[in-house]
Amino acid sequence: MTIDYDKLKAWDFGDHVATWTWEDSALYALSVGLGFDPVDANELRFTYEKDMLALPTMAVVMAPSGFWLRDPETGVDWKRVVHGEEGVTLHRPLPAEARIVARSRIDEIIDKGEGRGALIYISREVRDADTEELYATITRTTFCRGDGGFGGLGGPVRPVHTLPKREPDHVCDLPTLPQQALIYRLNGDGNPLHADPDVAREAGFDRPILHGLCTFGVAGHAVLKTLCDYDPGRLIRFDVRFSAPVFPGETIRTEMWQDGSEVSFRARVLERDAVVLNNGLAVVT
Repeated sequence: MTIDYDKLKAWDFGDHVATWTWEDSALYALSVGLGFDPVDANELRFTYEKDMLALPTMAVVMAPSGFWLRDPETGVDWKRVVHGEEGVTLHRPLPAEARIVARSRIDEIIDKGEGRGALIYISREVRDADTEELYATITRTTFCRGDGGFGGLGGPVRPVHTLPKREPDHVCDLPTLPQQALIYRLNGDGNPLHADPDVAREAGFDRPILHGLCTFGVAGHAVLKTLCDYDPGRLIRFDVRFSAPVFPGETIRTEMWQDGSEVSFRARVLERDAVVLNNGLAVVT
């Protein structure tokens, strides 16, 4: 089965409604590493229900549409799908508790050609389910490695943000826990690649890897800590490209270049000196 452009472009995700609790917000914060120092007052604001705040990157796990590409009607070879890019734009600070609705749509499908794969650009809005107030817009690029040559559009491909050539202006090192993938998957991503050693070995890894969106959250924490004084209202946008996996227990260094309100960044693991997030762009106030 191959991709039918018109059918996939019109894919109906439906509305995904969820009652979001402070426990959900605390679980997300803990799953991306906050609370490592349990008496740090800044981190405690995101993990303890007293005067609780929500991390901006949490938008990516609020009422998701699930692994919809596994549906054979998409025409996609889901086993060869790779998460390429993720971005979130915050229109207002996220609530720690709310009833929310998320709506997704496919913006475009790019055919890179036979043997070169396809790109699916998706966007999702997270709103208050009762007032329709818009909290966040999320963008995602999915790289379908086995699905090029279906006869679709060859472009335009979204441009990649270029990092400055100078040394970083700021650096923030944050540890991950050996069990961090097991915690993060409780946000709703049950892919066994992140929990089952046998599945990880079949995929070519010697042990389960960390979710890309967990690494995304760790880097978001680094920017919030370093440049926003832990004020979630100051982080307006956060976009990254995934470049390599992280193993739970490794230390993630986020390197940041600040030019006014724009912050370019990338993340690497210190133990292997491997860049795991690249071409990042954040907007702060």
